[in-house]
Amino acid sequence: MHLDLSWLLPLIEEMPAYQRLVAGMAGHNIRVAVLDAAKPYLIAALYHRFRLPMLVVTAQPEKSKRLYGQLLSWVVTTSQVRVFPEPDALPYQRVASDTMAELERVGVLSALVGIEGEQKMIRPPLVVVSAPALMAKTTLYRDFTSTSHTVRVGMEIEPLELLNQWQAMGYRLESLVEVPGTMSHRGGIIDIYPPNSDRPTRLEFFGNTVDSIRLFDPLNQCSLTSVPSIAITPATERLTSPSDSLFSYLSPSGWLVLDEPESIRAAVETLHDQADELHSQLVGRGELEPDCPRPYFTWPELETEMKKRHCLMLAAFGVSDTKLPCLDFAPAPNYAGQLAKFIEKSKQMAKQKYRLIIVSHQASRLSELLAEEGVFAPPLTEVKKTPPLGSVSLVQGSLAGGWVMANNTYLFSDAEIFGFVKQPRLWKKRAVPYHKLSISLAAGDYVVHVEHGIAKFAGVTTMSANGSEKEYLVLHYAGGDRLYVPADQIDRISRYIGSQKPLLSRLGTQEWTRTKQKVRESVADIAQELLALYAAREVISGFGFSPDTVWQQELEASFPYVETPDQIAVQAQVKEDMAESKPMDRLVCGDVGYGKTEVAIRAAFKAVMDGKQVAVLVPTTVLAEQHLATFSQRLNAFPVRVEALSRFKTTKEQEAILDGLTNGSVDICIGTPRLLQQDIAFKDLGRLIIVEEQRVGVVHKADLKKMRRAVDVLTLSATPIPRTLHISLGGVRDMSTMETPPEERLPVRTFVAEYNERLI
Repeated sequence: MHLDLSWLLPLIEEMPAYQRLVAGMAGHNIRVAVLDAAKPYLIAALYHRFRLPMLVVTAQPEKSKRLYGQLLSWVVTTSQVRVFPEPDALPYQRVASDTMAELERVGVLSALVGIEGEQKMIRPPLVVVSAPALMAKTTLYRDFTSTSHTVRVGMEIEPLELLNQWQAMGYRLESLVEVPGTMSHRGGIIDIYPPNSDRPTRLEFFGNTVDSIRLFDPLNQCSLTSVPSIAITPATERLTSPSDSLFSYLSPSGWLVLDEPESIRAAVETLHDQADELHSQLVGRGELEPDCPRPYFTWPELETEMKKRHCLMLAAFGVSDTKLPCLDFAPAPNYAGQLAKFIEKSKQMAKQKYRLIIVSHQASRLSELLAEEGVFAPPLTEVKKTPPLGSVSLVQGSLAGGWVMANNTYLFSDAEIFGFVKQPRLWKKRAVPYHKLSISLAAGDYVVHVEHGIAKFAGVTTMSANGSEKEYLVLHYAGGDRLYVPADQIDRISRYIGSQKPLLSRLGTQEWTRTKQKVRESVADIAQELLALYAAREVISGFGFSPDTVWQQELEASFPYVETPDQIAVQAQVKEDMAESKPMDRLVCGDVGYGKTEVAIRAAFKAVMDGKQVAVLVPTTVLAEQHLATFSQRLNAFPVRVEALSRFKTTKEQEAILDGLTNGSVDICIGTPRLLQQDIAFKDLGRLIIVEEQRVGVVHKADLKKMRRAVDVLTLSATPIPRTLHISLGGVRDMSTMETPPEERLPVRTFVAEYNERLI
């Protein structure tokens, strides 16, 4: 849920220093010192008061992303808060640019000039940009605005003319429109996905007349709603050779906010020196012309543009020139986890008529502790009015830091209360094209024909048949036999999957038929076995786990990151399964780093809270050690004994762990398939967590099947085996998916370049 603290913005109006700042903003250059934690609050307050475009510049990309994330909590219309991405390479570096980053930049340019896809802009944009992003040259403002246009229902225009126009604006012609910057053409229908729109648009023509305009879903290509018009902006920054700075897109009435100008200047000059050095090296090696145009602006050029703008310079609080006017913000007191002291102090401040606002991920717990001291403060998710003096407001959420304003308003975050704050994740909806599975074969690959068996693919040939030429796939079988398969029957062929070189089948024999029959019988046996297993699980009475304890809430709150939506959803599904009185069997699919292990840790801890033991089965010794470190670190603050069984343990250590499993003193045991051996006996096993089941041996899987009859099973996998996946998709096993990547995960990118030792 989005944290909305905009209801606190009117409080700053009570500060005389803020009123003086507002009165002085008719000038061009204003300098003021302000506490770092209060900068997002101040910027949001000015943005809401003036309702003008605002460009906020920081020194480093990391700081711009952090400030962007903090501003989202203070601004009502979060869609108007943008971050302008920086190039992903140094100037002059011969690296292909990130297309999606360029489209995001174009989207910000569109917002600054007031072009907002199918909707009118509700508010002017608030754009955060780092020094490297600000330096990079972009499209000439005149070219960007002159090529942008609006298509309306009833407009007369020839479809091919429109396609040619859009192609010149950087749009790519594709068979399907799934990502921004693409378009497609099918008869009287044209699809286009402008970077300034959240959805792609479908234009339907009647002759040369635009008959209808509809937004559609890029995933299923189904139409959603009709709109009267759509604004089309360029899909690239590379329209002409002349260029402009981002300042050219800021309205003359807009405000430029520089967060620590000296740091911005230092960052620009450092990047300029690095680029200049690279330029000299490339010219010296003959890889670049000496008079090559510079793709970025220097500090003197940027400074000249800045002086033309209404500019507010925010200096660092406490280390700046003491002559600068300061806003009345001070650091909030730090309690570093001393909850009793914090609760007592909160009670005193409420009695002394201070205004107290607490923003915490542990709002429910703090509410209970405050209630014990006679302070009624239920956790809030939405507030409509400004809190009065003497009140305590408790809000569920996360802030980077708190502050004291005007000596009467205290804002506390988890950073001051507990000594740490969850790291926020910034989700960018990067559209990813969906590609249907296709078969890609090279000569020499082994393939399987559904009717004729295993062969070696020899290539494609063209032959005449019935007066017309057709393409055929050539398959080589045992004994020198060949089979020519028409290209339109390629669906009958699949790539052979196996670790060993297979024997080729013989044509004209019953060999392949007998092989398929054996497989059918084997599959039938497996199906019967699985049917019996899962039928038994449906009737066997399992253990229904209790509701979350306070310790469970503390463990979950101590997670150092803000949970992804997928993590929250999967965690809820796991807890629902655990609450039922039948054995649980859930498969959780998700790529590496998507948060599967944290879900497992919370499920394991919940089982331990009800006196049950947990077994975590991993395929390798290294993975066992990694999971031991992770589980131990997360559960260190609780009286939970976590051990690992692997070949890294001595015989004496293993014996001690086995005794602990038998007498119940070991709560969680992480191990390789050593956990499944006959000498292992749990006192009260309540949960089995399997990591990457596809890497567990066949013999060990038989043991797992026995354990599955009465024990709650949670399987984690990035790449489940087809049978496991099929069972889950068929509804026999429950399945959850985690598809939200962690922040800063970059896509795999492939470059084709001439051999260059320096590049390598």
